[in-house]
Amino acid sequence: MGRKLTLTLATSMMMFPQVVETIYSPALTDIAEGFHVSAEMATQTLSYYFFAFAIGIVTWGRLCDVIGRRPTILAGVALYMLASIVAIFSGSFIELLAARGLAAFGAAVGSVGTQTVIRDQFDGKELARVFSLMGIAMAVSPAIGVLSGSFLTHYWGYQGVFSGLAILAATLLAYVTWKLPETRPEQVIKSSFFGTLGRMVNDSDIWHSALLVALFNICMYSYYQLAPFRFKDLGLPEQWFGYTGIVLAVGVGIGATINKLLIAKRWLFTALLTLASVLSLIGGILVFLLKDTVWFVLPMILVVMAYGIAIPNILARALRHYKDCIGTSGAILGLMYYLLLGTGLVFAGLAQQLSAVLILSSLCTLMLVWSIIRRESKLVLLESESI
Repeated sequence: MGRKLTLTLATSMMMFPQVVETIYSPALTDIAEGFHVSAEMATQTLSYYFFAFAIGIVTWGRLCDVIGRRPTILAGVALYMLASIVAIFSGSFIELLAARGLAAFGAAVGSVGTQTVIRDQFDGKELARVFSLMGIAMAVSPAIGVLSGSFLTHYWGYQGVFSGLAILAATLLAYVTWKLPETRPEQVIKSSFFGTLGRMVNDSDIWHSALLVALFNICMYSYYQLAPFRFKDLGLPEQWFGYTGIVLAVGVGIGATINKLLIAKRWLFTALLTLASVLSLIGGILVFLLKDTVWFVLPMILVVMAYGIAIPNILARALRHYKDCIGTSGAILGLMYYLLLGTGLVFAGLAQQLSAVLILSSLCTLMLVWSIIRRESKLVLLESESI
């Protein structure tokens, strides 16, 4: 009865999906060697993860509205813990994939469940500020994940990584059990899933949001997907890849801090997204120019800065017209952008060309931003004419 949603708790839950995914990234080369599969096959485990994550998003998001936020989040974290234990004892690559799929399904609750409880508690500009703070916290997540994953892989291999994931999930489960309140409104409207889906599929604003979130995530996660093998090709120690997590975390943190300052200066949504897209494009071009040296990591700072600027604003704005069904609509939005993200990472894994992925994705974000600007200009013109 005395539980309250704290930013510490919300931050821990929001960081969980990113930390557990980036912990896994340094183990990709060890998995490829341990299970005797190619680099392309090993990197597809990341794509597979996001497809399962997308299914989890829609399932847990719907359950947030049906049975409540607290029991849904507890069930998802518990499932992740059990899946990580199964992964430790996987005897084949197929078994590992199955365990990873189950883990991804469970981890999805950390994204959709946390966003739902945050939207229950905050609104408007306050919600944008909270998501900006979450963006800074998410900047730390990759550094924690990659450094921890590199350490665990170096000393105990991929089994050490999965053991660490199981321990982390057990710790979070205890914390959530102790602290998480039920935030579902008493008069919540249990809207029809398919009715909400129909509204959102026909909403061009939702498609813009889903595509933008997916593209900025593709830019960031393609690095974690492809860079371990690039480091190996350059003959660099695997620990060096772990240290790059700190560099990129600083980049996301700078981006999130800049975003916070620009919001205070009342920058428009489209201006913020244009800035993010340009930064990402410049970063992609520089990665291409430096791709044969270890210095290709430095331009990634611009790419993750763009992520830190764009993502909080997109997420804070995306569901402003769906307050009557926030859990279900959040689930559907998550399903849309994680399916897009998974598809993008499939092609990234096949191409094995980081700079090409970054440049193409950034150009797509610019085109989407220009589309939003044109649409908003038409709406303003129509309103002025009606007056």
